[in-house]
Amino acid sequence: MGGRPVIETALSGLGYGFSVAFGPPFLLGFIPYNLTWCFVGVLVGNMVGVLPGMGPLATISILLPLTFGMKAVPAILMLAGILYGGQYGGAICSVLLNLPCHPPHAVTCLDGFPMTKQGRGGVALGVTVIASFIGASWGITEMIFLSPLLVKAALQFGPAEVCTLMLLGLLAGSTLARGSPLKGVAMTLLGLFLGSIGTDLETGSERFTFGLTELDDGIELIALALGVFGIAEFMNSVNQVAPINMRYTNVRLRDLRPSWDDLKRAFFPMWRGTICGSLCSLIPGTGPTIASFVAYAAEKKVSKTPEKFGTGMLEGVVCPEAATHSSIQGDFIPTMSLGIPGDAVMALLLGALMIQGIVPGPQLISQHPDIFWGLVASFWIGNVILVVLNVPLIGIWCKMLAIPYRFLYPSALFFVCIGVYAANNDFFQVGEVVAIGAFGYVLLRLGFHPAPILLGFVLGPRFEENFRRAMLIARGDIGVFVERPISAFFVAMCVILIGTQLYVRLRSAKSKRGAPPGEAAPIAPQMAPQRIPVTPAE
Repeated sequence: MGGRPVIETALSGLGYGFSVAFGPPFLLGFIPYNLTWCFVGVLVGNMVGVLPGMGPLATISILLPLTFGMKAVPAILMLAGILYGGQYGGAICSVLLNLPCHPPHAVTCLDGFPMTKQGRGGVALGVTVIASFIGASWGITEMIFLSPLLVKAALQFGPAEVCTLMLLGLLAGSTLARGSPLKGVAMTLLGLFLGSIGTDLETGSERFTFGLTELDDGIELIALALGVFGIAEFMNSVNQVAPINMRYTNVRLRDLRPSWDDLKRAFFPMWRGTICGSLCSLIPGTGPTIASFVAYAAEKKVSKTPEKFGTGMLEGVVCPEAATHSSIQGDFIPTMSLGIPGDAVMALLLGALMIQGIVPGPQLISQHPDIFWGLVASFWIGNVILVVLNVPLIGIWCKMLAIPYRFLYPSALFFVCIGVYAANNDFFQVGEVVAIGAFGYVLLRLGFHPAPILLGFVLGPRFEENFRRAMLIARGDIGVFVERPISAFFVAMCVILIGTQLYVRLRSAKSKRGAPPGEAAPIAPQMAPQRIPVTPAE
């Protein structure tokens, strides 16, 4: 197939997506209904992006019950808008307050806040907005052209290929997550176990229900998401009462305009970060956090003055921010075209599609083009809206940080309980959320990040289903997974992934043993701390 048909197909699909995004009429007879929900999503995402503990994951979990009464297209547009809108808001506090509300922006603090103390915080925010838009635009373009190609290849997949692909996604999501890979694997296995609770669809027997009829249909995705990413995170952050320094938050509009020299300095680092983020997004389980760390490390390597990084280098701000947004948009490629979520947020969006009765995968573009192309078009529109919103509302978002946690979190917990109960009018699910939240808090305190739980919970049933089908077709011959070329390739990727992790761990342990006393071994990018301190450093 030549390049022209691919380009024509992509452009025609994009045109159809804009027609979906700009229709049907809603307010005042001319404001589009779908676009209204896209605006709501990016506005809410931008707002919660500046609040520690109230990131896109917790917010999407809280608002997920709201989508039950909505059509599929506006529901997904709103949830996706919350995701990339939250990343725009997170950069504001990293630069002005040295407060990385979310892990991907921890690297931005290293040079962003020193620029603020030098009186160049507005310039840092200005180039951050530009870098974010360019990184997101590249990721959207990737999605337009790569997703249909992946779908054509994925149509050749049988049960064995899908099973091994799911296995690769589970391993990547667990071993490449923050923290110890062993803990990530343990959390993935816990998610697989939770996903197996309920009635077996093939045999009709009950599994792990402990005689509770309310568990016959399994644990609800909403209860699990709100428990481990809502209540658990709130409980873990409730004691953060350190005052926030608002000294540098008075940024005027003219302060945001970078000079021509600033733009020339930022041009190549911006594109290097964009490419780095897009490459990371194609690996399931990496996510924007690892992309930002890798991009910063790579930019420091190619810089002629690496010793100045951490003292207010413009390159150290634009490169990781471009990588973050490129990675976020690129993460939608395996999620929408293959049904493989790259991280916990993508797994939650995958679950939101399933709640609407839509199964993401190779058939999504052909069976539900309004969702896929409407989502792509909304990305362009939403990022333009965010650029317009971010500039005048920076001061307002920063002042929101003055809200005491003792007011913020109880109100959020109230909406959590209301949302869970309203989903099925069932108090048992409220109890589920409380129990899962308490258990998730214990996991956080023990250093187990719960994100892989959601990955295992969403992918586990599909992995089990395709494994059973492959075994039935092969009459119990396990060799079917290495006899077929595509599945053998995915099995080889799984082996390489495990071998790489073992090599990195052994090498890290060896370097620690050989390090001089009192000198810490370097920390790998994927080993970023789970909880970022919120007290601003002067």
